[in-house]
Amino acid sequence: MKEKNKTPLIRLAKRVKTDMMSPRKVWAIRIGSIVFAFILGMIPIIMAGQNPFQSYGIIISGALSKPGYIRQTVKRAIPLLGVALAIAPCFKMKFWNIGAEGQITMGAIFASAIAIWFQNSLPAFPLLMLMMLAGILGGAIWAFIPGFFKAKYNTNETLFTLMMNYIAIGIVRWLQGGPWEGRPGTQIIPMFSDKARLPNVFGIYCGWIIVLVLVVVVHIYMNYTKHGYEVAVIGDSENTARYAGMNVGWIMMRTMLLSGSICGIVGWMLVSGANGTLNADVAGGVGFTAITVAWLSQLNSFAMIIIASMLAIIGKGSATLQTKLGVPASVADIVSGILLFCMLGCEFFINYKLIFRKKSDKEVHA
Repeated sequence: MKEKNKTPLIRLAKRVKTDMMSPRKVWAIRIGSIVFAFILGMIPIIMAGQNPFQSYGIIISGALSKPGYIRQTVKRAIPLLGVALAIAPCFKMKFWNIGAEGQITMGAIFASAIAIWFQNSLPAFPLLMLMMLAGILGGAIWAFIPGFFKAKYNTNETLFTLMMNYIAIGIVRWLQGGPWEGRPGTQIIPMFSDKARLPNVFGIYCGWIIVLVLVVVVHIYMNYTKHGYEVAVIGDSENTARYAGMNVGWIMMRTMLLSGSICGIVGWMLVSGANGTLNADVAGGVGFTAITVAWLSQLNSFAMIIIASMLAIIGKGSATLQTKLGVPASVADIVSGILLFCMLGCEFFINYKLIFRKKSDKEVHA
C-alpha cells in the first residue's frame, strides 16, 4: 500500500454568499491595498533619486492645490466616468466590450464631420445638438457590429471589439492626411470654430454636467428598469434567460447600442469640449482605463465618480511630478500602475479564497 497525496497544496475557490467577507473586512482589505501600493511605489521613486514623501505630496498638490490644476483634473475625469458608465451594462451582462476606444473615436469622427461641414452655416446650439446626435450614431454603429456578430454567430467579442479600435484609429489617420487635412503636409485637422465648442461652466467645459446626468440615468436603467433586469439575468445565466423567454441575441445588440451611444457622446465631448478638433489620439487610452473604473466600482454608477476622480488625480499629479522634479515619465507611470494593480488585486482576495491542503486530504493507492 502506498499513500499518494493527490490534493493540490493550494486551491482557489470563489466565495459563495454564505462565505462572503463582512463589509468592515472588505474595506480593511481595500484600504490596506492602497497603503501597500504607496509603500511599494516608493521603490521606483527612490531608485530615481527622489524623496518619496515629497513626490507623493507633489502628486496630490499637482492635482488639487490650484484652481487650474483642479480644472485639469476634472477634465481628465470626465471621459473616464463617461466610458465607465458606457461599458457597465455590457460587463453586467458578461459581454466584454473592450472596444470603447474605437466607439469613442467613431463618435468623434461623426461629430467632427458635422462640425467641419456645417460650422459656418448653423447657429451654435443646433450645431452642437446635431454633433451630439451624430456622435451617438457613430458610436452606436461601431458597437452594434460586434454585438450583431456575437448574437448571430457567437464570435469572440473581446477580440472583435479590440480589433475594431485599430480600424477606427486608422480612419482618423487617413482623414488627417487626406480629406480633412488643413495645411498640406501637416496631417492636422484645423480647430473647430467657437460655435462648435461646448460652453464652459465654472471654467470647465460642460461635459462634467452631462456625465453626472448620465450617472443617474445609467443607475436607474440598470437597477429599476426591465431592460436592466434582463441584462442582469443574462449575466447570471444565458440559459436561464432563454428559459424565461428572453431574446438573448436582441438584448445583447440593444445593450451594445446603448454602450456605443454613450461612448459616442464621450467622443463628441472630447472633440467639441476638451480638444476642439479631431486627432488619432482622441480617446487617449480612456477606453482601457475606464475598464478599471468600472471594475473597481463593482459597476455601481455613483462609486464610479469616486474611482474616476481618484485615477484623474493620480494621472494629473503624476504629470506634475514629471515636470517639477524631472522624474522620467516612465517612473510616474510605474507608480500609477502599481497603485492600479494593487487596487484591482485586492478585489481578487475579496471575491476568492485560497484553500490550503490539510494533512488528512490524501488518497490511498495500492
